[in-house]
Amino acid sequence: MSAAALAFRFRVFLFVLLYVLGFLPPWDFSSGSRGTLWLSASTLLARSGWISLAPATLSVTLAALACLVAGAFLRVWGTAFLGSGVMRDSALHGEGLVVAGPYRHLRNPLYLGAWLLALGASILMPLGGALFFLPAFSVFVLLLITTEERFLSAKLGNAYQQYRGLVPRLLPRFATGAAPATACPHWAQAVLAETYPIAFTLCFAVFAWRYNARVLIQCLLVCYGVSLVIRAMLRLPSKETVPEGMGL
Repeated sequence: MSAAALAFRFRVFLFVLLYVLGFLPPWDFSSGSRGTLWLSASTLLARSGWISLAPATLSVTLAALACLVAGAFLRVWGTAFLGSGVMRDSALHGEGLVVAGPYRHLRNPLYLGAWLLALGASILMPLGGALFFLPAFSVFVLLLITTEERFLSAKLGNAYQQYRGLVPRLLPRFATGAAPATACPHWAQAVLAETYPIAFTLCFAVFAWRYNARVLIQCLLVCYGVSLVIRAMLRLPSKETVPEGMGL
């Protein structure tokens, strides 16, 4: 098995590892600097002279919340058409194309959603951890996307190449020219499968105004723990086929 295939198989573990290194960067412990990206970005914005520190902090907080909302929406929307079983599977699937829901507008809604969630959560990380986490997370996402593209190109041939030429990889396009496909979204399964992004986004919307990163980190851990329990209890549905963006 190739390194890329191994990375896909163990992608959940590797994503969690990146988050751990982002929140607990070992290279930061000796320096004693534990300021968050939240504070650093707000201070930098205030130092620009455009606005004072209070509105700068509010702007950074609203930007993070917008990323979390958009990321959670894409995750739920994509999973509803993908199927929670396929989304959690460790194997690549390429039995056919489904051009429905978000897959008409971009090929990787789940990966884009995961990246937006990572961007929103990164403001809670120490600056040194965030500066490592965001580039590393982005590179890993692109590696997974490239792995899937090669697999689907080999598996589906011209059908996938035509789809790939019509639908962008990560930047959504409203009109793509891709013919709509009939598909029945499974919203209840999607909401349960994406408990973590939904719950953490709601927690952030409620508690962010305290400007207390520790409280929000505790929320993140609780939300992720609850999502693991719910995922373990979910009954895996029959496997479906999708164009790309197998998910996390």
